[in-house]
Amino acid sequence: MIDDYPGQKLCIFIGDTDKHEGRVLYELLLEIALESGLSGGTVIRGREGFGAHGKIHSMKILRLAENLPLVLEFIGRSEKIDSFVNRISPMLKEGLLTRTDVKITKFRNDD
Repeated sequence: MIDDYPGQKLCIFIGDTDKHEGRVLYELLLEIALESGLSGGTVIRGREGFGAHGKIHSMKILRLAENLPLVLEFIGRSEKIDSFVNRISPMLKEGLLTRTDVKITKFRNDD
């Protein structure tokens, strides 16, 4: 079965050591996205990057990796993305969100 519908891709840029109330933030956000009925979610770990403070975080040899960049990508209908962002916004102390309008094509085997 193929299902086409308009939606949004939400990207959240945070650090891998970021936490909310003692929980690892990216794990918590992934759980909330699933509970919120989003169509999909992925956590991608960066090898190197920088954020608002202008400090480069890296996995280079001879340098301890600290707070490596993460990109969380979520796909869903616009109203579900809106609701998800409203729910998680208080949990984000530092980071960046981007949203892009997309056409979602979902493939499912219902057999």
